[in-house]
Amino acid sequence: MYGINDLKTGTVFEDGGQPWVVLEYHHSKMGRGGAVLKTKLKNLITGANLQKTYQGSDKLQPVELERKKAQYLYNDGTGYVFMDEANYEQFNFSEEIAGDSIKYVKEGDSIDIQYYKGKPISINVPIKVPLLVTEAMEADKGNSATAATKPITLETGLIINGPMFIKKGDRVIVDTRDGSYVERAK
Repeated sequence: MYGINDLKTGTVFEDGGQPWVVLEYHHSKMGRGGAVLKTKLKNLITGANLQKTYQGSDKLQPVELERKKAQYLYNDGTGYVFMDEANYEQFNFSEEIAGDSIKYVKEGDSIDIQYYKGKPISINVPIKVPLLVTEAMEADKGNSATAATKPITLETGLIINGPMFIKKGDRVIVDTRDGSYVERAK
């Protein structure tokens, strides 16, 4: 069982029969009162965010999540279709559950999927992914007194800001945590 001191950013636990991950936490102690932990949580099944306060005596059940490789096949209009690489079963993720992570995944990519009690619940993309630039405006000459950027469109449809020298056909590395340009891909 977890106590409130065990809850850190990224900790996964069960509360109310649902798996939750800690996004933010803040310990506080007031005078004679016991310690409390204020948290910002994300439900791993519904994707809903919640702010909740736990008392020092609260105990929470740890959750074991299983990870498997799956291949992203296509968007069928209602969600995203994946295929389990071990048994070739296909399953869908709704847009709400896939969230922003799907913006970094191309058709045919193999990625990690988290399972809770045998059911796929979330997509885990790598921190850095290489993507092809499909659209980029021409750079203006002389517009480089500072680190100038321009919007570039990637093969997944994601639009990010990149340096002025990036052009259509280049491959770039994107940080999936914040959607920022990292460097040109080799």
